[in-house]
Amino acid sequence: MNKGNIELTGNRVFEKTVFDSGNPLCGVYEECRFLGCGFTNAELSGVTFRNCTFKGCDFSLAKMKNLSLQEVLFRECKLLGVQFGECRIFLLELRFESCMMKLTTFLKLNLKETVFKNCDLQEADFTEADLTGASFAESDLLKALFHHTNLEKADFRTAINYSINPEANRLRKARFALPGVIGLLDTYGIEIE
Repeated sequence: MNKGNIELTGNRVFEKTVFDSGNPLCGVYEECRFLGCGFTNAELSGVTFRNCTFKGCDFSLAKMKNLSLQEVLFRECKLLGVQFGECRIFLLELRFESCMMKLTTFLKLNLKETVFKNCDLQEADFTEADLTGASFAESDLLKALFHHTNLEKADFRTAINYSINPEANRLRKARFALPGVIGLLDTYGIEIE
């Protein structure tokens, strides 16, 4: 389908397809599923994904500048070093399940109610993001950076390895459980036995 000069691709399934300079993505993808596809180092500038699902895809070091992600689910994907902070913020809505997301950045994004379920978020950067009501169920946050981050009502009860400075972040009504809550004291250099 063609809507003006923007190509619209709707309700399709892409399996084990590699998207690179020889096979670039362009236009709008609506209600599409991408299964086992490769986006490593792909240039995704100006592309729109609306109500799409990515399962078992590799987005390592994909270029996300001006990419639009609206109601997008990433399941069992590899998203190493992805800079989501470069995406378009209009209608941004994401969900992550069982994803490898080391060194991923979410700088200054509005991620209210975002779900990160069973994800490896080691060394992810959430600086100045709004994570109000976000869920980090069963996720590993080793060395993840939270600085001037809004974590009000966020759920860390089953998350592990987080270290959050309560003086540098907003934590009102955030949910924690023992023994993980000890990660709120790391900044003070306290030894707990």
